[in-house]
Amino acid sequence: MAEVTIIVKEATSGSAIQEIEHYLNQLDGIDRVLVDTADGEVKVEYDDKKISGKRIVDSLQQHDFLLM
Repeated sequence: MAEVTIIVKEATSGSAIQEIEHYLNQLDGIDRVLVDTADGEVKVEYDDKKISGKRIVDSLQQHDFLLM
């Protein structure tokens, strides 16, 4: 299992957090998504045999989330 941490500007409000979790949990290979609402830190645990960290980042960007 691998892990990637991404800072997402919008990940400080309830609706945006739900959207982020929804999009990421739809991806095959995502095991767990944890969001720190204080600073917008999104920690994703995933199976690196099924998905890459780059694909996770790209997916968030495709859904118009601003990554910092």
